[in-house]
Amino acid sequence: MRIVSRVVLASALITFCLGAPVGAAQPDAAYPVKPIRLIIANTTGTSVDTLSRILAVRMGDALGQQMVTDNRGGAGGTIGAELAAHATPDGYTLLLTSTGVQVISPQLYKKLGYHPVRDFAPISQFAVTQNVLVVNPTLPIRSVQDLLSQARAQPGKLNMANAGSGFQSHLAGVLFTHMAKIDVLHVPYKGGASLTAVIANEAQFTIAPGPALMGHVRGGRLRALATGGEKRSILTPELPTITEAGVPGFVSTGWAGLMAPRKTPKPILDKLHATLLKVIANPVTRELLERQGGEPVTSTPAEFAAFIAKEHDRFSSAIKIAKLDVQ
Repeated sequence: MRIVSRVVLASALITFCLGAPVGAAQPDAAYPVKPIRLIIANTTGTSVDTLSRILAVRMGDALGQQMVTDNRGGAGGTIGAELAAHATPDGYTLLLTSTGVQVISPQLYKKLGYHPVRDFAPISQFAVTQNVLVVNPTLPIRSVQDLLSQARAQPGKLNMANAGSGFQSHLAGVLFTHMAKIDVLHVPYKGGASLTAVIANEAQFTIAPGPALMGHVRGGRLRALATGGEKRSILTPELPTITEAGVPGFVSTGWAGLMAPRKTPKPILDKLHATLLKVIANPVTRELLERQGGEPVTSTPAEFAAFIAKEHDRFSSAIKIAKLDVQ
């Protein structure tokens, strides 16, 4: 499979978001005049789904029309993304995209019914979810350096759980062990079973999205060592970043953002962008997102495009290290 360079991705995305052509039908100045369908390319109950529903309610209130969520998970989010890509570009079908949907899956599936760059107009990010490095709390490991020391003293003896091949936790884990230069056994589980395995000490550690595991950390069932962001999380400021803690340059986070089908009229894109910014700036929305482990963020369409290109390269490196088969 041909991997598109960051430069090409960034250029294409920025061109599209700054100069998206207007469709044949001119937008109604009163937009929206009916409910908006928000396709969530994730299954119900996931952290992205939970954060998306908060955004949908708050934006619907601000726009004066309901934003109806439509979960279309499966095939790494490509089913939902394809559906959104081919929807009528009139502002009444939007895509809630995320790391897996926009960055990982397009590099793992050779045959897609859409183009992840050309078929969408970026609007804005709205949340970041930190990947958190956790260990079983009965182990004498209280820092990243402790973990690295034990792994180096016992090569191949520690088990690192992940949520399955190609999932964010798998790629974050592969990147972590590669950059830290440690030899551990990567053990795939099915979704949340990876956390259960660490709690039971069947596996000794994992890196996984914060919304999925911080409840276990607060309950004493897991011990958090560090987070995967470029800077400390506003939700867990007491935790160092993995870079701070001893693995320089390591960055791995999840995120969620809003997109529209290509050719959606620019006035509609502008209104959606302005509404999202207003909603995310609201303290009530921010509190709701933070309760679910999401750090509120916003961006211009161009910034969102450049960010996606950067994430594409970051995960491309992890995919190559993991030697994943393209399907």
